[in-house]
Amino acid sequence: MAHETSKDAITEDEIAGTAPTASSSASPARNAFSALMAPKRKAAPPSPKPAKKKYNKDMRDGLDDYILHPETYSSSRVIYYGSAFVAINDLYPKSSVHTLLLPRTEHKDMHPFDAFDDPAFLAAVREQVKKLRHIVGKELQSRYGPYSKQDIPREKVLNGEVEPAEDGVLPVGRDWDKEVMAGIHAHPSMNHLHVHVLSVDRYSECLKHRKHYNSFATEFFVPIEDFPLAKDDERRHGHDLKQDMKCWRCGMNFGNKFAKLKEHLAEEFKEWRKE
Repeated sequence: MAHETSKDAITEDEIAGTAPTASSSASPARNAFSALMAPKRKAAPPSPKPAKKKYNKDMRDGLDDYILHPETYSSSRVIYYGSAFVAINDLYPKSSVHTLLLPRTEHKDMHPFDAFDDPAFLAAVREQVKKLRHIVGKELQSRYGPYSKQDIPREKVLNGEVEPAEDGVLPVGRDWDKEVMAGIHAHPSMNHLHVHVLSVDRYSECLKHRKHYNSFATEFFVPIEDFPLAKDDERRHGHDLKQDMKCWRCGMNFGNKFAKLKEHLAEEFKEWRKE
């Protein structure tokens, strides 16, 4: 004889919570008991807060690959290279044109204050800076010459509005090389020695913090022309990046109001390129 299941019996499926939905004839007691016996779903533990990103010391060696394998990069990244130096476009520019000069010699792992005490090395760096400064100046002229009053005669020849001189030489126009600054940070952010060669405008989407601006607008930035530094030069001990921000062009003091400074820099950029 077949075994009969009691009307109030709980099947294994019901205990496990896998039984089909009860019909309308199922008793309320049975449904309540099923709910009571069903395994309780544990509340999901709270999501852990993301750990603060630790500064990876290896990031300070980020220039190493440019020094070791410059030939593997496109011309949009590596501008030129030789046996002693590599010139690249900065990955996070703090001006509209921002390049880096990297030595490939034994000086590459030295702090610039020490490396530039070597007269022969400093002379070689200055020669390369002059070369890179001219490249940056030419890029500025290409980009902003059409906006510059000083370049109007040159632009008219280029546009065919005026006949060129008999010798075919273009009007000199604005000296864009003078719109380029070159130097190092008193406390470099990278392990490998690098010289910043950049336009003076400090106009870039990558300029996002007060320290970004002040690292190129205070004595924290040491011009290459000032080397070798005297042993008692205060810049050897760094500089406070939390000081007030002052416009590089007009000197207006913006205190710690970076957003206001950024707005101002955009206006100054337009005026600067019109000169």
